[in-house]
Amino acid sequence: MADTSFDVVIVGGGPGGYVAAIRAAQLGLKTAVVEREHLGGICLNWGCIPTKALLRSAEIYDYFGHADSFGLSVEKIGFDLAKVVKRSRGVASQLSKGVAHLLKKNKVAVFDGAGSLAGKGKLAVKAAKGGDVTLDAKHIIIATGARARQLPGLETDGKLVWSYKEAMVPDVMPKSLLVVGSGAIGIEFASFFRSMGAEVTVVEVLDRVLPVEDADISAFARKQFEKRGMKIVTGAQVKALKKGKDNVTATIEAGGKSQELTVDRVIMAVGIVGNVENLGLDKTGVKVDRAHIVIDEWCRTGEPGVYAIGDVAGPPWLAHKASHEGVMCVERIAGVEGLHPMDVTKIPGCTYCNPQVASVGYTEAVAKEKGHKVKVGKFPFIGNGKAIALGEPEGMIKTVFDAETGELLGAHMIGAEVTELIQGYVIARQVEATELDLMHSIFPHPTLSEMMHESVLDAYGRAIHF
Repeated sequence: MADTSFDVVIVGGGPGGYVAAIRAAQLGLKTAVVEREHLGGICLNWGCIPTKALLRSAEIYDYFGHADSFGLSVEKIGFDLAKVVKRSRGVASQLSKGVAHLLKKNKVAVFDGAGSLAGKGKLAVKAAKGGDVTLDAKHIIIATGARARQLPGLETDGKLVWSYKEAMVPDVMPKSLLVVGSGAIGIEFASFFRSMGAEVTVVEVLDRVLPVEDADISAFARKQFEKRGMKIVTGAQVKALKKGKDNVTATIEAGGKSQELTVDRVIMAVGIVGNVENLGLDKTGVKVDRAHIVIDEWCRTGEPGVYAIGDVAGPPWLAHKASHEGVMCVERIAGVEGLHPMDVTKIPGCTYCNPQVASVGYTEAVAKEKGHKVKVGKFPFIGNGKAIALGEPEGMIKTVFDAETGELLGAHMIGAEVTELIQGYVIARQVEATELDLMHSIFPHPTLSEMMHESVLDAYGRAIHF
C-alpha cells in the first residue's frame, strides 16, 4: 500500500507546484504532488513552452520572406501547419516527461488525480485511475493555476471562437482572425498568425496595446504591429459574436460608433481566473477574492498549514513568479533563514511577439505617481552595430532612475532578443545597483547588450553612440 503521510503535499504539478516539490525534497521534507492532468501544468503543456515553439516557426518563416536582404535566395516558401503544430506538441511532451523524471529523481511521490481539503492536515485525492486515497500532510500547498476567462455572450466554443488551447493546435490556418485582448497572450497569438499570413485585427478595451507596459513601449509596439499589417483597435469592446457556418461576425463598439467585422476565427484573450473550485475551501479559513486565493507575503492562506502559490494566488500571472513563490514557500516551511518576501517590482515580464517586449520595475508614469523624481534614458536599436548586422534595427531600450539616489526604478525594452536581455536589469534591481554601477560595468562588443549600457548613460546625458 502506498505511503500516504507527508510533510508537504502540493496540489498541482505546474511550474509552481513541481518546483516547490523538488525544493522541498532537497530540504529533506517528505513530499508529494497531486496532479489531475499534465505534469508541467498549463505553462509547459499549453502555454509558455509550446507557444514559443510556434513563434519560433513563425520567426523563421518571417526570415524566409526577406532572405534576399541577407544575400540569400529561398524558393517556394511555404509551411505545413500540421508539422508546425506537431513540433510544438513534441516540445511540450518532451519537457513534461522531463518533469516526471525530475520528481522521480528527487523521490517526490506523484498521485494522479484531483485533490481537495478534507479536514485539518488532510487532502482527499479522487484518483484518475484506481482507488481514491486520503493523504495526511503537515503542510498543504495549493498550486492549481488558472484558466481562460469567459465573457458572457462571447464564450469560446473550440471551433469558431478559440481559447488559447484551440489557438495552439489549429486544424486550419484562418485567412482572417480577430484577437480580443492585447495582453501578452493575445499579442503573441496575433503575432504568430500574422507571420503565417492571416489578416489579423486586435481589439483592446483600454486605450493602448500591451497596456501594462510603459507608454513609450506600447506606442512603439503599435507602430511595429501596424507596420507588419495588423489592424489595431483600442478603446473598443466586442459587444456580440454572430456565428456563421465557417465564420464569425463581430460587433465592435468604439468611440460611440459600432461596426461589424467578419472573420474566419476569433481568439478570446481577456484574462484568466483561478482554479479555486472543488478544492474544499468553503469549510476552511481560506479566503477567495475575485476567483483568486488570498495569501500573505509568505504565501500563507487564512487556514493554518495551507498555502497558495502561482496563478491561483493572483497576479502577476507568470510561471517564474509561481516557481519563485514555490521555493520561498517551502524554504519558509523548512525554517531556512534570511528569506525575503516577494517583491513584484523585481519580477520581469516578457512578451514573445514580433518584436519582443520585456520589462521590469516601474514604468515612467508609475515611478512619478509614487513620488520619484526621475531621470530617463533611451537608446534605439538603429544605433547598435550588432542590431544592424542582424538585420534587426527596429527597437529601443528605456531606463528609469531615481534622480536623487540613482536607483534603477524600471527598465523597458522592445526589439530582437530583449526577453533574454532583460535579466541584466533584473539582477541590477535585485542587488540594488545604482546608475554608477551600471555605467562602470564593461559590456561586450559587438552585442545587443551594449544598448543597455547606452540607455543608462543617456539618462545622465552621457550616451556615446546616439
